[in-house]
Amino acid sequence: MKVNKYISIVVAVVSVFVLSFSSCTDLDETIYDTIAAEKYEFSEKDAASMFAPVYSNLRNLYWGWNGYCDIQAESSDLWCTPYRIGIGWGDLYVSMHKHEFHSQIGHYWTEWNYGYAGINACNKLLAVKSVQDSEAAVAQLRGYRALYYYILFDLFRNIPLDTTYNHPEGWLPDQAEPQETWDFIISELKDIKGKVGEDNGMGQINDYTVNMILAKMYLNHNAWFNDHSDNSYYGKAIDEINEIISSGKYSLAPSYSDNFKEDISGSPEIIFGIPFEEKYASGNYYANKWIHTAGRAVWGFNGWATGGSAALPQFLDTYDEDDSRFNDCWTVGQQYDQNGNPIMVDGEPLIYTKELHSIDNPGCYPFEGARLTKYEILPGDFGTSYDDVPFFRLADAYMIKAECLLRLGGYKGESEQDAAALVTQVRQRAFKDNPSKAVRTVEELKGGSVYDYGYRENQGKMGEEDVWITTNEGGEDIELGGLLDDLAWEFVAEHHRRQDLVRFRIEGTNQNVYNGKSWFCKEAKGDPSDNHADIFPIPKEFMDGNPNLIQNPGYGN
Repeated sequence: MKVNKYISIVVAVVSVFVLSFSSCTDLDETIYDTIAAEKYEFSEKDAASMFAPVYSNLRNLYWGWNGYCDIQAESSDLWCTPYRIGIGWGDLYVSMHKHEFHSQIGHYWTEWNYGYAGINACNKLLAVKSVQDSEAAVAQLRGYRALYYYILFDLFRNIPLDTTYNHPEGWLPDQAEPQETWDFIISELKDIKGKVGEDNGMGQINDYTVNMILAKMYLNHNAWFNDHSDNSYYGKAIDEINEIISSGKYSLAPSYSDNFKEDISGSPEIIFGIPFEEKYASGNYYANKWIHTAGRAVWGFNGWATGGSAALPQFLDTYDEDDSRFNDCWTVGQQYDQNGNPIMVDGEPLIYTKELHSIDNPGCYPFEGARLTKYEILPGDFGTSYDDVPFFRLADAYMIKAECLLRLGGYKGESEQDAAALVTQVRQRAFKDNPSKAVRTVEELKGGSVYDYGYRENQGKMGEEDVWITTNEGGEDIELGGLLDDLAWEFVAEHHRRQDLVRFRIEGTNQNVYNGKSWFCKEAKGDPSDNHADIFPIPKEFMDGNPNLIQNPGYGN
């Protein structure tokens, strides 16, 4: 069992209680109709129950079924969950892949529901006088609330902004203008800078988490508002990242895989991580979702597995043959059990092929597609269920700074060459056997992407003649396309890709890569002015429950 993952989840609430509990504390939520009076002497159990929803809702947002990691990737150019011939899957995942978004896709419900549950939990505690007396506790809660709003703003943009707990009977929230929500998040984060604490443990907001959220806000500002007239936000992002780097508190982990173990609390790279563990906080279902049921024997993993998701061949083809991140993240080819015996399925060898037929016409066959093994797969019934989440890590900070330096052409005495040096530093651990390949030049980063964009669907049935439907679009026309490639290799399956594709643009057009390029069975939008898919529709259940909500443009109710 992992221990001490939630030590001092909230620093002392002055004169009332000290919340300091280990990961072995039962984190089941207790719903209080009323918060205890100001002079009540809180026990450790009381404190854990009160604060648990702040943290547990982020876990649910991230690894609730169709969670944050999925919603950022299912509609991207890296992997998909196709209809599996003879198995199932498909349905909503097909819609996500094709960008046929509608308000009843489960991913949207998960994010909206748990995002606002987390915000409500923060608002509830911030209304308690005893909590208000602790600057550190208030800063922690405001930081968490800002993180929830950052996620919801990125996904839906036109969202309610609620900062209080007590409302009149019958009250229903209205949506705020995006600028108002943006201003609130920025103001909150600026106000708590330096007040949260430097050395908070796993699962806690610290001062450098605040820097990271601010940097992400500034990095994405122009793309979110579809206004590229003011580049000053990139400089603001660099300023935030420089505070992290100059602190000297973080360093790149010696091994890429150190960041994706069951327990990542020992990685020097983790700025903010979400802890998961047996009994109290499981979540990560990627072993279940990716691995063929017979393929569990590779790890002696006994939990359920149906082999749904698969990497897109176009993405796999972008890797350099010496990039160790390929083998760190993917398994392809013949699978072997723990005794070295080839795994067989109904007399056939279990060989994961790189190729895929289609998303749903006819779909993919059970053995098609490379499988994700980036997160540590444990034996027994565990799989990846208890793997911690590396939400923000130093490599991300380096890449943010590199991107902003390239977009600005340099900043405060640092140049584009400094950007290339940062990317090279991140790549070095992936090219230990061939260090020269780790080096990235400014020209490479500012050049086109090596991704062979275009539609790729084989409508032929297995064993019959191939029926290919293809287009050829390439990636040479993507601004900073080389950097976009590096972001994919480093951060695949880490809740990054959709946001990156929305931010990177196609030269000579008004489109971003997310809308303007085709991949696998997803077609590019023909209308360069159509960017409604940059954000998702508000889930129908919440639209039905609140007549004040207005659906995002381009979507029906």
